Amino acid sequence: GLSGYALRNTMNNNKLPKIGRSKDDIISALKEYGSQDPAYKDGRTWSLVYYLGEDHTSLLQDAYNMYFSANGLNPMAFKSLKQLESNIIRITADLLNGDENVCGVVTSGGTESCLLAVKTYRDYGKAKKRIKKPQMIIPETAHVAWEKGGEYFGVEIFRAPLDKDYRVDVQAVKKMITKNTIMILGSAPEYPHGIIDPIEELGQIASARVIPLHVDACVGGYILPFIEKLGPKLTPWDYRVPGVTSISADTHKYGFAAKGASTITYRSKDILKYQFFVYENWPGGIFASPALLGTRPGGSYAAAWAALQLIGEKGYLKITNTIMETTRKLINGINAIEGLHIIGNPKASLFSYQSLSPEINIYAVGDEMEKRGWHIDRLQKPEALHAMVVPKHAEVVDTYLSDLEEAVEIVKQHPELSTQGDAAMYGMISNVPFRGVIRKQVLDIFTNLYGPKNEMIDLKNASITSSDKNDSNIQALSKKLSEKLLNIYVRHKQTRAAKRMKS
Repeated sequence: GLSGYALRNTMNNNKLPKIGRSKDDIISALKEYGSQDPAYKDGRTWSLVYYLGEDHTSLLQDAYNMYFSANGLNPMAFKSLKQLESNIIRITADLLNGDENVCGVVTSGGTESCLLAVKTYRDYGKAKKRIKKPQMIIPETAHVAWEKGGEYFGVEIFRAPLDKDYRVDVQAVKKMITKNTIMILGSAPEYPHGIIDPIEELGQIASARVIPLHVDACVGGYILPFIEKLGPKLTPWDYRVPGVTSISADTHKYGFAAKGASTITYRSKDILKYQFFVYENWPGGIFASPALLGTRPGGSYAAAWAALQLIGEKGYLKITNTIMETTRKLINGINAIEGLHIIGNPKASLFSYQSLSPEINIYAVGDEMEKRGWHIDRLQKPEALHAMVVPKHAEVVDTYLSDLEEAVEIVKQHPELSTQGDAAMYGMISNVPFRGVIRKQVLDIFTNLYGPKNEMIDLKNASITSSDKNDSNIQALSKKLSEKLLNIYVRHKQTRAAKRMKS
């Protein structure tokens, strides 16, 4: 095998090796890469990963490997994949209280499911209502995949504000409807705060105006049904609501499947058909595709099916019970820390919390938590920290709350922390009034990140560059002055916001 130095040197070499490396060497290199990643197996992450332990992971790997090379592109070739897909969709439709007419497809993830809904309703609106300038109405808290869908498919987005409970404002939605509205969106729940939008009320509006209503249940689709079975009554959010015409639900989230599996279902095939792409004049033959991807990895179908079969209803109820007990313990513990406050009234397994005190910069609290080994997500509008709970967190909830209480006290004692590290960077991004400046900066950073040099750039350390070396001193001075003024502006905004919340 290679020495540690040689291994690191090889990892930095982007050329194809002259001679293929050994299996052991490759595995060692991958382990070294992985050593930089968050410790999700220890419950230290609060997003991105839904981990149930090595036994469950092993089953998913075995199922995935059985269909590793299978391709769902042609359902008439790999009939097994079509059978697995159909079974997943029927199970999902049943969980979402759909009837025998509900149908759909397995997708590669929540983003693809959302994009497909935008494409489908754009084409449906064009065919049924001759809409040439499509528009859709989404809550301010809608997942960014819907923004991406609007940009990709040329659909104008109307963003509806929230009510005092952080649900989408139904009356605002009603006022935004035009003759070009192709769809309305509600979330169950939305990602930032874990709030379920008023789907019943949206359904009444959608039915009255004959406009499709999509429910984004990418997060909630495989946990809300079991929350309801355990007792807490939720207002209807799925196919029980007459106006709901489609639902997206991610199997690789609370379905605990392998990454790369989501679903989108429709109330009937009369809507689903507008999702499909068919081209009959290609020299390679007649081409038909049910979703965005061409090649559709069979392994993800098999792993998703295996997860549903392995866990079963009893297993999901047990998992959900653990998740919700942990969530309640976290929410109660956070609310008990003076100066912190849970946003809204979350009913599921994700939530966010903010500071009500000018002495507590919530982003600085996040920095302190990361120093203790937690991977923390930050929110803006309002500034907050975020948590998405999985069963593994039951083992670390007391440690998390203890660390959080300690972090809050440190931030109180050291106000300068709000102008350091990620706290300063996130505070700037959240409060700077010129949003186009932020967009351009992030775009530049991503361009470098995925450019030929693959530069790994930390947002908070991103520097202003100039093609003219003579301008470097001016740029540096300008940057320092801008940062100083911006910090003053940010602290002023945060203090005012905290005072408003207290009053």
